[in-house]
This record gives sequence, structure tokens and C-alpha cells, in this order.
Amino acid sequence: MLNLWDPHAGLAVGAALATAFLLGMVHGITPDEHTWPITFSYAIGSYSTRKGLLAGLIFSLAFTLQRALASELAYLALDRWFTMGPTIDYVVYLLVGAAMAVAGFQIMRGRHWHLFGSHRAGPETAPDLQDPRPWMPAVHGFIAGWGFGAFAILIYTVLAPAMPDAALGWLPGALFGLGTMTIQASAGALFGWVSRRLGLDPAAVRRVALITAGRTLGWGGLVFVAGGVFGLLFPGLAGFSLATGLHIHNLDHLGIALVLVMVTVLGIGLGTLISQTRYWARQARTAGTAGAGTAG
Repeated sequence: MLNLWDPHAGLAVGAALATAFLLGMVHGITPDEHTWPITFSYAIGSYSTRKGLLAGLIFSLAFTLQRALASELAYLALDRWFTMGPTIDYVVYLLVGAAMAVAGFQIMRGRHWHLFGSHRAGPETAPDLQDPRPWMPAVHGFIAGWGFGAFAILIYTVLAPAMPDAALGWLPGALFGLGTMTIQASAGALFGWVSRRLGLDPAAVRRVALITAGRTLGWGGLVFVAGGVFGLLFPGLAGFSLATGLHIHNLDHLGIALVLVMVTVLGIGLGTLISQTRYWARQARTAGTAGAGTAG
């Protein structure tokens, strides 16, 4: 039986690779601050199942590349900086948050930055919003992969050293990334599918999706930057967590990582999606009522 909670050193190559892939799937499912906010933002902004799937794939492939590289570095014993532990996560929060904010600003073109508010302009003004560029999730995927948590520790200290030589040192990280990609690409397709079934006309769907993506990236990025600054200034407070008793990485303790996910995805992301959908649905009903009255 594979032990995904606490795999031990000395695993056979096949068992180590299988463990890496399955751990990647668990990583993709659990609410991880390095994956879900970014996947949600780009996938919902794609406003289609196919484009949402593509956004998830691009992000995950870049993440896979990073994990393969870091796995090889770990095998070659060039990973001393990983011993910085949580400090690396706080630095990654700063970098990812800054990249998210820049991407959000680009989507919004400097507008619509107020949270959850409605807009007087109709959906015909949607050209003032810009679709996310394919390179954006790729950059975020590569940066986010440098986060250092329970999964990274297992890859770098147990699974990578289990490889027989340096030529295979990258495989555990790559398999972990592919496992994450399996889940995140599916999630991206789901978020894209949701954005296409908001019950609105295509122009309004595009506007809702892009405003949701832009605010999630923009305001969520600022939240991540704040989390990184807080962690670097007050590591003791930022490191506080509550044990859940669950033997599932990312769910065994509830701390700053979960707070970032909840605020960014559930608070900003879903909050914007719901408020914007309701607003444009009311606009459509008002227009329909006015049209019916004029016709009568």
C-alpha cells in the first residue's frame, strides 16, 4: 500500500513515482493557495469550457516544469535554500500577488476596481476589458511552484532521493505536477463551463467573466502581497494554525494558506461572480420589460 501521508525513504522507483503522481492529485483537489485562486481567475475569465481547460493546462504545465526542475535540484543536493521553510512561502506570496495584481490591472485596463459594485455602462462597452493572455497563467504557474509546504518537502527529501541517478531526479517533481494538472485542468474546464451558463447574453457573460477574473487577480493579488508582508514581519503570528486531525496534506492544519484561498476565491471571486450575474440579470429583465411595454 502506498502511504500518501508519510512516505518513507527507501521507496522503490515505481512506488516513488506512483506516490508523486497521487500526491499531485491530492494537491490539485485540496484548497491550496498556490493553485486554486489562479486557476479560478483565468478559467472563469475564459468564459468557455475549452478555454478554461486550456488555462488550467497552461498553468499546470508551467507548475510541472518548476517542480521537475526543483526535484532535480533536490536530487543534486542543491536545495539548501529550501531549509528556509515558511519564509520561502511568504516570498512566493509577494511574487505571486504582484503578478496577479499586474494581470488583474491589465484585464481591467485600470477600471472597475471597486469590489462587487454594479456598472452603469451596458455590456456593449465590454471592449474596455481585455481577455487574459496565455502567458499569464504560465508565469503564475512557474512562480507559484516555488512555494514550500508539506508536498514539496516529501518530493525534495523523500521521492527525489529515491531515484537511482541524476538523469531521473526530475521525474518525481514532474509526476507530481502532472497529477496536479489532471485535477486543475478539469477544474479550469468546470469554471469555464460555469461562466458560459450564467443565463445572460454573450456580451454580458464576457463582461461578468472578465470583471470576476480581473478583480480576483487584482484584489486577490493585493491580499497575497499583504499575506507575504505579514508573514515576513510577523512569522510567529503568520505560522499559527489549528490542527484538524485529518491526515490529508493542506487540510491537516488550517492557517494563513486557507485564509488566502477563502478570501481570494470565495470572498472576492465568487462574491464578484454572484453580484455581477445578479446585476446583469436584472438589467436584462428591465430591458425585456421595457421592450414589452413599448411593444404593447
